[in-house]
Amino acid sequence: MDNRPIGVFDSGVGGLTVVKELLQHGPNEQIIYFGDTARVPYGSKSKETVTKYAKQIIRFLLTKDVKGLIVACNTISSNSLGELQHTFNIPIMGVVEPGAFMAADATHNQRVGVIGTEATIASQAYQKLIQKQNHQVEIFGQACPLFVPLVEEGWLTDSVTYQIVQKYLASLQEAKIDTLVLGCTHYPLLASVIQEIMGDQVTLINPALETVERFLRELQKIKGLRENKTPPKHEFYVSDNPRKFCEIGTRILSYPMNSVTQVNIETY
Repeated sequence: MDNRPIGVFDSGVGGLTVVKELLQHGPNEQIIYFGDTARVPYGSKSKETVTKYAKQIIRFLLTKDVKGLIVACNTISSNSLGELQHTFNIPIMGVVEPGAFMAADATHNQRVGVIGTEATIASQAYQKLIQKQNHQVEIFGQACPLFVPLVEEGWLTDSVTYQIVQKYLASLQEAKIDTLVLGCTHYPLLASVIQEIMGDQVTLINPALETVERFLRELQKIKGLRENKTPPKHEFYVSDNPRKFCEIGTRILSYPMNSVTQVNIETY
């Protein structure tokens, strides 16, 4: 039994797609969330900068006595996860490996697309892990740098969003993929638009569910699940603009965010 909270963090609101799965599949767990809204997006930044930001966030979350961490950011997971796991003596799970496992298992024609930030696609992390699961799979990567700003603005179904999604996904349509990895936790928030453009014959892979299920299984192995039956009180922190985060986050989670606290993350 471990009644301490689980820490979840991302560059902005996208990691709330992981929180949404955690609320459903681990409803007894308390969640401490941090969104780095002052420095979003991460996808165009260097590996060194992303790793520095991640370490600052983890040091902050450790002040909240978290028992484990989910890195709900593909850019961090694909570039910095190993270093973070080596640096901090706490269970840390990323979203890339679970997503790669799902994609390798889902494809029938062995043609898989991966969309993500520039840094995630350049890292080739998904490509390597998918082919490790199934070396016959051909993988087509596509960076979609404008998707994160669209989500952060709350433009989830606007006409401009359809135009941008169509332009980015054109090459993947031509590649005849049957499986598409949403390789950024912001992207599931655009899933309805992406699915409409790609068509029902393409399976969308949201790594959030597999990540949460794996993480909860790991906690169960070490007797780390929360057994306190009182309803958990979740906490949300950001590095900038709590009001906007609260508005978008409430829509994403259908969960009342009564308060979101701003933190000067640079001090950690």
